[in-house]
Amino acid sequence: MTTTDTVAHPADDLKQAHKTRKAGKRRKGRNAATKRLAGVLVSPTLLVLGLVVLYPLLSTLRQSFYTEGETLDADGFVIKGEQFVGLANYADAIVGAGAGRFWNAMFNTTFFTVTTVILETVLGMAMALVMHRAFRGRGLVRASVLVPWAIPTAVSGLLWRWIFAPDGVANGLLGQQVLWSTDGPQAQLAVIIAEVWKTAPFVGLLTLAGLQMIPQELYEAAKVDGATAWRRFWSITLPLVKPALLVAVLFRLLDALRMFDLPFVLIGQQKYSVETLSMLAWQEATNVNYGPAAAYATIMFGYVALVALAFVKLLGADIIGEAHTRRRGKRKARSKSGKAVMA
Repeated sequence: MTTTDTVAHPADDLKQAHKTRKAGKRRKGRNAATKRLAGVLVSPTLLVLGLVVLYPLLSTLRQSFYTEGETLDADGFVIKGEQFVGLANYADAIVGAGAGRFWNAMFNTTFFTVTTVILETVLGMAMALVMHRAFRGRGLVRASVLVPWAIPTAVSGLLWRWIFAPDGVANGLLGQQVLWSTDGPQAQLAVIIAEVWKTAPFVGLLTLAGLQMIPQELYEAAKVDGATAWRRFWSITLPLVKPALLVAVLFRLLDALRMFDLPFVLIGQQKYSVETLSMLAWQEATNVNYGPAAAYATIMFGYVALVALAFVKLLGADIIGEAHTRRRGKRKARSKSGKAVMA
């Protein structure tokens, strides 16, 4: 019996290597063309973002290092126009003459944010659980929940201003004459009630969307295993609805930190108990103090960015799909290493 061994010819190896190189070049060419097309398609969006976001941000940052008006130089001469003052606007806000008002606004902003977001999360979760159940008129309930959130904030402030008027509905129900629009804790309570009423449905609707993605088979299996309603909520509902709930809470945090129109319309301006950072920046800009106003706005931007970063990092809110990207990268790395070992 004769056995014939096939011997690879060097010319065949060269041809195969040449074909592989050509295929790699074509693949690289297609990838480069795809990237160029993606850049062309995305460039209008980046241009608009640069005009409406980046330019105002950089302009505000620059303005915070200047002051305007008439000042005196070292020789006693009057200087008009813009003058570079460095970090003087920030120092004045934090430790200078305006420190008291600034820290009060910072406290009010943080207090309103923490209080309203906690209440909205609890009420929104309860609303989502109720709307998730099957009952007659569920569609009408879901549509009616949208009404407070759909009302413009300024209009909502006017409605609640009528409710909290001295002869309004709130005092009529309480049987007392509470001056809600005056400085004090009652003004803060009025802002919290109006804010929670308006934005709790937003949290509820986003949470409801997360609840609808949970398979009913999980609940049925848990019931068969004897799990109580609280146990099913804690072990199934809450972990699986966490991504949607965290996104809703993050959006509400960012919105509440910029609170301006509701306390402005409901209580009024220059009210010490409800003045926020946004209201303080607006007041300074109205008085043509653009440098301090820009400093307050820049501090508020940094505060919002810091809170958002801490929220995403500490609570694990996968907002931009980083976890999925990391997992996919790890799978690719393991696949490549496996191929290398087999080779």
